[in-house]
Parts: sequence; structure tokens; C-alpha cells
Amino acid sequence: MEYSPPPLFKQGASARAKMVICACISIALLLFDSRVGALTVVRQVVGTVLYPLQVAAMLPRDALAGVGTYFSTLSGLEKQVRELRTQQIAMAHTLQQAQLTQAENAQLRRLLEAREKVPGKTMLAEILYDARDVFTRKVILNRGMQQGVRAGLPVIDNQGVVGQVTRVFPFTSEVTLLTDKEQAIPVQVLRNGLRSVAYGRGQSGNLDLRFMAPNADVVVGDILITSGIDGVYPAGLAVARVTQVENSANGMFGRVVCQPLAGIERNTQLLILMSLPEMPPRPPEEDTSKPVKKKKAADSATAPSAAAPAAEGAAPAAGAPVAAQANVPAGPAAPGLRPGAPPQPLATAPAGVQATAPAASPVAPRTNAPAPAPAAAAPRENR
Repeated sequence: MEYSPPPLFKQGASARAKMVICACISIALLLFDSRVGALTVVRQVVGTVLYPLQVAAMLPRDALAGVGTYFSTLSGLEKQVRELRTQQIAMAHTLQQAQLTQAENAQLRRLLEAREKVPGKTMLAEILYDARDVFTRKVILNRGMQQGVRAGLPVIDNQGVVGQVTRVFPFTSEVTLLTDKEQAIPVQVLRNGLRSVAYGRGQSGNLDLRFMAPNADVVVGDILITSGIDGVYPAGLAVARVTQVENSANGMFGRVVCQPLAGIERNTQLLILMSLPEMPPRPPEEDTSKPVKKKKAADSATAPSAAAPAAEGAAPAAGAPVAAQANVPAGPAAPGLRPGAPPQPLATAPAGVQATAPAASPVAPRTNAPAPAPAAAAPRENR
């Protein structure tokens, strides 16, 4: 059964004819517009009228594209932020290393300048770490016996004295800082030359001038330098600055608090003075036993001189007169002798009889006793 439209709709040309006619008109308009450009205004008007319709038709596509772009942009930004933060941390670390290197270079330059001013040989050392004892003020250096370091050497920086080497190991050494409680250093005031001894105060990081007179000429701001009288620290090195002076009229001593000038808590590079200052030799100490020995020698020297008169007084007793031997004055006790006449010698003993002369007596003090009996018998034989 063939369907056919009602007669009302069978008016005009066929659809194929209409299509051909429209195609020809379009081609003609294209050629005319390309050649002459007369349809530009018409095209603009038509595009302006149809633009809202185009936008409305493109809204779903633009919305989907916008959502995708939003999420992709957000993830990209988060990734970029993470990368920038990582770069910032790396740059901050690099900047810190550069600042540390710059500070170390500046410190090394200052140490080199101080090294030229300090007399004697010096050695550059680096602080490795602090000592384990938290109640002491000590640090460990990277120089030891292999580099010639020995105990007692002073340690300084570009600003002043830091401390003294107290223990030495093969490759490291221990330095006791000035602020340690067991550390002391002889100092003098730069302004007037007043000498004293500075003692460390421990964890406070300051120094004390002990046993100072209340009227001592010390004021806040005075600079203390090494006096050099101990033979360890060279004279003239900066030590501390006076920060507090307390003079009590009732007390016997004043209190002077000082702050070290050296960068004890800041620097990592130090100088070790390898040669101690040359001091003149000390005079020999007087031995207290020498005067006693001299006295004993003097007594022994005078002993023979005291015994000599006794021997001299006993020697002539064998052939000397009795009066002279007994130190008795000659007088009428001897009858038969003229006054003033010399005394007669003793009678000679017979042969075989032992002589009993007083000279044979070994006791010297008895020479001052009265004349013995043989001396009185001598005049009787002369009668």
C-alpha cells in the first residue's frame, strides 16, 4: 500500500529540487563574498545575534572543562608548593652553611692577625665538643701529643685568654676554661697596674678578684690583662672587663666581678701557645740547715784553741817549778829560800823509782789546785 500525502501538501517543487537550488545559491554567495566582500556586515550581524545561543549551547562543555581544569590545577599547585618548600629548606641549609663558613673565615682571619702579634710559636686548634662533666668548664681540642701539645700551655683567641691545657691525649687535648672553679690566673689592671688573681666562678661564666682591699683602685669598665708573673701566660694578654665592684666598709675585703673578653662560648677555632714565656732563672733557695753546720764547724774550730791553753799549761809541769806549775805565789811557805830567789827544781828520783811529777796527771784542771806533797818536800832535802 503506497502512502501519499494529501493533496494540500503537494504544492511547490520537490525536495531534491529545493536542495539543489539552495546549494547553488550558497555557492554563489560564497564566491561573491570572497570576491567582493559585500556580506561581511551581514555575517557580523548574524554572528552577533547568534552569539548568546552559541554560549548557551557551549555551557555544559565549558562547565565540564572547568571542573577538570580546577582539579588538575589544584593538584599541580600542591605539587609545586611541595617542591618550593623542599627548595626553600635546601636553600636555607645552604645559606646557613654559607653564613657559618663566612663566620669561620672571619674568625680565622682575626686569629691570623692575633697570631702575628703574639710572640712565640702558636698552633691553630678546633673545639670538638665539651667535656662530659657538667660541673666543670672544659672543652676538647683536636690537637694532642702527636702535634706537640703538652700540659700547661695557654690557649687564647683573637680577643683574649681562653684557658689552659690540663690534660693531653695522643690526638686530642683537654682545655680548662678560665671560668672553671679550679682555674686561677694572675692579672693586673691595665689602667693603674694593680695586681691580683682572678678565679673562675663556674657555671655563671664570670671571674672573681678575691681578697681585694675595700679601697682598692678598681672601677667598673677596667680592663684586666695578664701580669706574666706566673711564667705560664705571657704578659699583656687581655683577660676580662670589670662589671661589678662592691666595697663594704664593714668587711675586710671587697668583691670584684669580671666578665671574660674571650669568646669562650662563641668561637670554635682557638690558638695554642706552643712556647711559654722565657723567665729569668729563680735564685737558689737558702738552705736553713747550712747555718747550723757553720755553727758546728765554728765550735769544732774553737775547740782545739780552747784545749791548746790547757795542754800548754800542762806541758811545762814536768820541768817547771812547783810555784809556777800550781799558780801559787812564792812566799815564806817554803823555809830556807830567800825572798825573790828563784825556786829550786824538784829533786831527781832515784833510779828505778817512778817519778810522781804532777805533769803525769792527765787531768788538766787540777793545775790550779794547791801544790802537792812532793813540792813541799823539795826544800827539806835542801836543808
